[in-house]
Amino acid sequence: MHGTENIKTYLQPLGILRGCIASSAVKTGQALWLAGGPLAFNMVSIISRKEGQRLRQDLIPVAGLDHYRAGLASVQQADISSLLKNISKVRPIIKCNAGAEFNWQRPLIQGIVNVTPDSFSDGGRYNTKDQAVAHARRLIEDGAEIIDIGGESTRPGATKITIEEELDRVIPVIEALSDVSVPLSIDTRNGPVMAAALKAGADIINDVSALSHDVEAMDYLADKDCTVILMHAQNTPENMQDDPRYDNVLLDVYDYLEQRLKICQKAGINRDRLIVDPGIGFGKTVEHNLELMANLSLFHGLGVPLLLGVSRKRFIGHISGETEATARLAGSLAFGQVGYDQGMQILRVHDVRESRQARDIWAALEY
Repeated sequence: MHGTENIKTYLQPLGILRGCIASSAVKTGQALWLAGGPLAFNMVSIISRKEGQRLRQDLIPVAGLDHYRAGLASVQQADISSLLKNISKVRPIIKCNAGAEFNWQRPLIQGIVNVTPDSFSDGGRYNTKDQAVAHARRLIEDGAEIIDIGGESTRPGATKITIEEELDRVIPVIEALSDVSVPLSIDTRNGPVMAAALKAGADIINDVSALSHDVEAMDYLADKDCTVILMHAQNTPENMQDDPRYDNVLLDVYDYLEQRLKICQKAGINRDRLIVDPGIGFGKTVEHNLELMANLSLFHGLGVPLLLGVSRKRFIGHISGETEATARLAGSLAFGQVGYDQGMQILRVHDVRESRQARDIWAALEY
């Protein structure tokens, strides 16, 4: 192929298999393991892009990849080999302070605790320390394997609060949960809150700005040993839904997260500590969200675990006509399964009991 300068290659695993079919297909060379298993894939979509424009897309069976690569320029062959390695390799085990280990053999449920008066779904319901702590304990009883605690609403149109307000909301809750056996994540974009939360007992940093909001946060986290979740968002909560636009939402979000991973690594944050989140609903239209949901498996090319936060999101209401966020359980479960079927590793939810039941039924199936 001529004119390969500045051409970027993307590789999306498709034809995802489970159970004995997956094992048989891998053994016979018809498929490869997805993120080390238990799912496998027997086809890939290979996308070429140059200067923001998609050039071509080829659908290739795994068994025919060697023949396909032989006809490409050496740089593209190397790109495909690197992407295949990222997609197939076992994700590293993540260890947390509470003794929990994530080995990614099934999707994990992350339960949401919003210690805020204005979150889009449950703002004000758990706005005191006692309410938030009791809710977190209920979520653990319901099956949450991670508890995500946030003190600043990042819903569309939310206004920024002071660091002191955020600290006052979340740190007492984290301290009161010091006895729980599941890891705690702090949902914040502010370095001082990250530092105080880790000191109080949090295990995971969950940043909607992918460590771009607070310029000092990355250097601070480089010296720590915690897991960091990097989420994509276009602009800030105050204006992110003001006519969001992309050249290609799927590839643009992928490129952004790829860049943030590289920046984190350069700053000294080991890639084995990083998780990515495509940021459903954060600076995206309904059409953008649906495009991302339909193609989540592309993000396995980044080589790190994938988190999906779709619970009760507004675009579910746009699709279903359901205006009340708390009434969007069915849509949330449906999109959760879309994530499971594409190998997503963590699902962030409000409705833990129902989500855990759906996950466990999904995981029990062998076909």
